[in-house]
Amino acid sequence: METARLDGHKRTLGIIYIISAAFTILGALAINMILSLIFSFAFNEANPEEKQVLDFITSLLSILPTILIVVVAIPTLIAAYGLLSKQSWGVIFSLIIGCLKLFSFPIGTAIGVYAIWIFSEDQRAKKETANG
Repeated sequence: METARLDGHKRTLGIIYIISAAFTILGALAINMILSLIFSFAFNEANPEEKQVLDFITSLLSILPTILIVVVAIPTLIAAYGLLSKQSWGVIFSLIIGCLKLFSFPIGTAIGVYAIWIFSEDQRAKKETANG
């Protein structure tokens, strides 16, 4: 496969990663808003003992969107940066992120398969260049 076409696929994967990370961040914020709304209604109906328990649960669940963003979205954005800026580590890191996305059926699986395909084509192009 010619290098320009492979670079186009890497750019496409980088854009897909940015979109994926954006949806992850939006989803985490939506989860946070929904949980806040649910717990505010529950908090208004609770007695003092239940309010203490709800405070504890709310504080634990408010960390969930932050963890989701840090563990999923930020590495995906880093992989996108590596691909779009044509860093040497970008393809390998995008392969790692793609393998992790395989577990997110069905869209993440498609993204993961695409990342694996790009990595294999990149490796094949490097071998062809080295051999002649």
